[in-house]
Amino acid sequence: MRIDQQPRTRWVDQPAFQPRRPDLRLGARSHRADRPGAATGDRIAVQHTVRTSTAEYSLLLNAPEWLGRRGVGDALRDAVAELRAIDITYGPSRPESLVSRLRRGEISPESYPPLADLVDRCAAMRAATDGWFDAWAVPGGFDPGGLLGGWAVERAAARLRAAGIHDYAVLTGADLVVRGHAAHGGPWRVAVHHPTDRHRAPLVLEMTAGAVGTSGVSGRQGHVVDPHTGEPAEQLVAATVVGPDLAVADGYATALYAAGPAGLAWFRNGSDYRALFAHRR
Repeated sequence: MRIDQQPRTRWVDQPAFQPRRPDLRLGARSHRADRPGAATGDRIAVQHTVRTSTAEYSLLLNAPEWLGRRGVGDALRDAVAELRAIDITYGPSRPESLVSRLRRGEISPESYPPLADLVDRCAAMRAATDGWFDAWAVPGGFDPGGLLGGWAVERAAARLRAAGIHDYAVLTGADLVVRGHAAHGGPWRVAVHHPTDRHRAPLVLEMTAGAVGTSGVSGRQGHVVDPHTGEPAEQLVAATVVGPDLAVADGYATALYAAGPAGLAWFRNGSDYRALFAHRR
């Protein structure tokens, strides 16, 4: 489960971090992107927030000046259009979405290449997590919700890269994807707050490529089901995973939330993914 660029993440000692303001914050129930500073050199810094029917996304771009403001605007609109299209086309709660039609047996995954990719990712996560992530064990039938948000962000990010923007951050809820450098010219500085203890100092990361995925901080009880029993997962209150790809990190976080501490075994033996938080009830 590797992508074209390996994650580059450095855990920063809190005392060394104090004088430096984070670019991004992930909190217990929401994210926050601080106002971008002045871009260094020949760069264009842009911040934009968009809401769909199910989520809010913040996009921070540190684009090359040669692309021009019109080119940056076109890239931003393309990424936003991708997020909106996935919300409409794949949302499990929409009766006419491709996921809903797949549930009813009206289409096969091969009918639409992106749908086949989504199904394949769910199958891969089921295998990687010993069945603790199982999109087919959800009441009502196939539901990719455990990684759909991360998949949407990764597809939107691919649109940015295709347009020539390789320095960006995309946040939604307690999840994010970053590539390249922030407007100040250095790595993105990410403060990941503990999902339940607001008094604990945040875990600070410096990232130039990678993702953070979290499950369990939506405020909804029983939103993750133990696929082996069909009952709501109750061992953890939150799980956070860092790694190269947000769809995979989201899938691991969902599975870890369901499996509890036993799921920590997935992140050993040289895994590209690491559990940041696995907080017991």
